[in-house]
Amino acid sequence: MDVKLVLERIKFVLKNNLILFFLMFLFFVQGLKAQPVPAIDENIPFIVTFGKDADPIWGDDDFCQIFFFIIPESRIDPIFLRVYDPDTNGKNDEPKHDFNTKINFSIYGGNSCWSNKDAQAVNPENNYKSGVLIASKTFGADSQYDEKWYTFGPINPFEGELVEKFGGRVFKVIAEGISGDDGNLYNYFLSSTPNENKEIEGGNFFTYEYTFRLANNISHVSQIYPYIDDETTSIKIWNFDWDNDGKIKVISVAKNGLSCNVSGEGEWVIKDFPIIDEEKNTSLEVQFIKKQSSLVKNNNVSIIIQNQYGISLPFYVIPIGGVPVYNPKIRMVEID
Repeated sequence: MDVKLVLERIKFVLKNNLILFFLMFLFFVQGLKAQPVPAIDENIPFIVTFGKDADPIWGDDDFCQIFFFIIPESRIDPIFLRVYDPDTNGKNDEPKHDFNTKINFSIYGGNSCWSNKDAQAVNPENNYKSGVLIASKTFGADSQYDEKWYTFGPINPFEGELVEKFGGRVFKVIAEGISGDDGNLYNYFLSSTPNENKEIEGGNFFTYEYTFRLANNISHVSQIYPYIDDETTSIKIWNFDWDNDGKIKVISVAKNGLSCNVSGEGEWVIKDFPIIDEEKNTSLEVQFIKKQSSLVKNNNVSIIIQNQYGISLPFYVIPIGGVPVYNPKIRMVEID
C-alpha cells in the first residue's frame, strides 16, 4: 500500500472532522443565545408593557407587546415559556403613583395564531388574539413573583402553527396591560424544563413592534435585528418616544452607521432607507446609542420597520444569518 496515499487520506479525514466539529461548536454556541428575550447580544435590560390607563409619553404607544416563538418541527418533547418578574410591583418596575397595574400574559397556538394578518399587525386590533388559547395568567402587585420566574407549561409543541418558511411551529405570547398606569418590566426564556432555564436547540423569538427599556447608563448601546426579505426594496424605520436620547444608527453589509431621525417625547418619527440586492435575505442592525452629555433615566422606546408596501418586518432576537458586518466594497448611496 502507498504510505504517502494513506497519510494523505488520514490528513483529509482529520481536517474535515475538525471543520465539522468547529461548525457544530458554532451552532451550539449560537443556540445557547437563542432562548432569552431580550437576547444577550441585544444588550436590552427588559421588555416593557404599561397598563392600559398609562400615558403614552412613558414610551409604550399601545400597552401591548406581541412576540412569536418558533419551535423546530423535529421537537416532540414538551416546552415551557418562563417569564421573569411578571408582577407589577417591585425593584424593576416603573411606578407612576401607587402600583395599580395588572398585566395579562396569554399564549396562543393553532392554525391561525401567526398567519392571521391581524396577529402580524403592529396595532392590537380586531383578531390579533387569533388562534387557540393555550394558557393565560394575570399579574398585579404580587410580591411572590417579584424578581422571580413564573413558568407556563408544559406546552405540547404540536399545538403550534406549522409554518414552512420558519421551519417549525409558531406560538404567540401576548403581554397586555388591562388596568393601571405603571410600567411592567420583564423577560422571557424558552426552556425545555419547568424549573430551570435550559435552551431548546433551534428556538427563536420575533416581534413586529419592539417596546423595551434602555439601561440607565450613558455608555449603553442596545441593538435589534430586523430581517430583510428578498421582496424588500426600501424600508421605513419608525421610532417612538426616544426622548432625544442620543443616536439611532443602521448597520448592514452596505450601510455603515447611517443615522435615523430620532423622536422626542410621545411622538413617532420616520426615516426612509433604500435596500440594495446585497442586503436582501440578511439582517440589519439598528443601534440605540444613548447620549453622554446627560442621563435620560428610565427611557422606554418602541420601534417598527416596514417595507415599501407598508408591511411590518420581523425583529428576531437572534439575527437570521448572524450579526451583519459592513462590507466597504459594496457601494451604497443614501437617498433622502
